[in-house]
Amino acid sequence: MRADRLVAVLLLMQGRGRVTAAEVAAELEVSVATARRDLEALGRAGVPVYPQPGRGGGWQLVGGARTDLTGLTAGEARALFLLAGPAAGAVPEGRSALRKLVRALPRTFRGEAEAAAGSVVLDPAGWGAHATAAPPLVAAVQDAVIRRDRLRLEYQRRGERSSRLVDPLSLVNKDGIWYLIAGTDRGRRTFRLDRVTAAEPTGETFERPADFDPAAAWREVVGAMERRRAAESAVVLIATHLLPVLEDQQGRHCTVLGTADDGRTRVRITAPTSRMIAQQLAGWGAELEVVEPESVRAELARIGAELLARYRGTASSS
Repeated sequence: MRADRLVAVLLLMQGRGRVTAAEVAAELEVSVATARRDLEALGRAGVPVYPQPGRGGGWQLVGGARTDLTGLTAGEARALFLLAGPAAGAVPEGRSALRKLVRALPRTFRGEAEAAAGSVVLDPAGWGAHATAAPPLVAAVQDAVIRRDRLRLEYQRRGERSSRLVDPLSLVNKDGIWYLIAGTDRGRRTFRLDRVTAAEPTGETFERPADFDPAAAWREVVGAMERRRAAESAVVLIATHLLPVLEDQQGRHCTVLGTADDGRTRVRITAPTSRMIAQQLAGWGAELEVVEPESVRAELARIGAELLARYRGTASSS
């Protein structure tokens, strides 16, 4: 798009001070004639640029004029590229945009900006797991969020299909899973994009609520989900040296309560159901002890009895 190119030309002039049409053409990968037309278009649009003919000449911003686009401090530039660098590698357009931004920065900033952009590698796959690919509809839904286009979603959950008319407000990527926060006729709802089978624009636009804060809205979603996931709890005793392993496994669903009389650590474990707590703790065997409730102890006894029945005699025979 020409508008994008004109902004890139302006950034380039700001970073270098003076440019020739040939330099602009090389940087933006266009013809010299196109670059010259773009430079002239900036002047006609009111940007204070002027050409200097002859050897050593070129195009320059009058009086060193600047825009707010790259009026960055060195620290701001470094922080920007530290954030943008890892994500930019995901798509060719991102890599191209990052290169152009680096070239548009003042020369004194470029070294640190490039180093920051390459200082972090993102690996979205957990240990022993495959990287999850983004659902195919992410790009279309993201475009609708930006353009404020109302969508009709075809949604499938637990084998049931439904059609929803939604106002897409914000996208969230949590641990490789994409969610859409959207307005509906029943209030704000959250949809997993890997359960969306179709997202069709209706041709209507909507106004995003002026007080909508994507980060705050997502915190509400997370809070509600974690409360549901912590509906049941159990108190367990575990050797103190094993506590870091349990905490790493259970995350925010593990709360240290104190030290028991025998020196072990008392911990509260939460999950949606007693059975799920037992399933998560069964692999610890006798290394931890469930004190309460009786429902979790009963589930562990059931799991143990099933395993014993299945594998009785295996150890002695081997």
